[in-house]
Amino acid sequence: MRYLLVIPSIDIKNGKTVRVVQGIPELDSQEYGSDPVEMAKIWRAENAKMLHVVDFDGAHDYSHQNFKIVEQMCSSVVIPVEFAGGIRNLDDAKAIMDTGICRLALGTMPISNLEEFKKVFELFGPTKIVLSLDIINDEIIIKGRRIKTGINYKDYVINMSEMGIERFIVTDVLRNGVLGGPNIQLCSEVAIISKKKVTVSGGVRNKDELMDIQNLIPIGIDSVIVGRALYENKFPCQKLWRVAEIGIFN
Repeated sequence: MRYLLVIPSIDIKNGKTVRVVQGIPELDSQEYGSDPVEMAKIWRAENAKMLHVVDFDGAHDYSHQNFKIVEQMCSSVVIPVEFAGGIRNLDDAKAIMDTGICRLALGTMPISNLEEFKKVFELFGPTKIVLSLDIINDEIIIKGRRIKTGINYKDYVINMSEMGIERFIVTDVLRNGVLGGPNIQLCSEVAIISKKKVTVSGGVRNKDELMDIQNLIPIGIDSVIVGRALYENKFPCQKLWRVAEIGIFN
């Protein structure tokens, strides 16, 4: 039996770990510890098999101030670290890859600068480059979830699948950080349309919802990013990982 990979999210702003609501720290900013590196160590000690790191300074202000922190995180834990936030060109991609991350999730560049994205994708390939889909009412949102694109996610998913993308990270922005439950229908549609791997991001409230997502592994949904529910102890970490996943990563 294949098991769901549960990935804790570490959101960084001003060098600290924060809670983020709908991708906008200012809506309900709350610190979860001053040191993201120590938080990474905590999740590793709790038996996490992978981490998802979001750089909100990079996404909103196009700052690289947190790259050193990401490098320290990668060198402090022996599990893969996935990164998202503020990567706009090939040089940015090379710089963040040099920190030791295992995968780079891109959302804005493929839309705002497709030719530059093609260079990044050609250099690193589909195992290192995955696509972030931030969606509000079927529309793709970019640039730190501030700009509407007018692009329907279904058309976009088909086009990017044909380009060679092998994994999509799907976020229903309106449910992100508010414990509104995962948008399973949306994620399922992406998996079915693309016939690729899908990571659910945002909204998970409890263990039962993780088990609901696990039932979708046959259609390609194999992992889930969890943030607020973990930080606010909605379920015990050790029990969570024992029941929901055994850490398969590909």
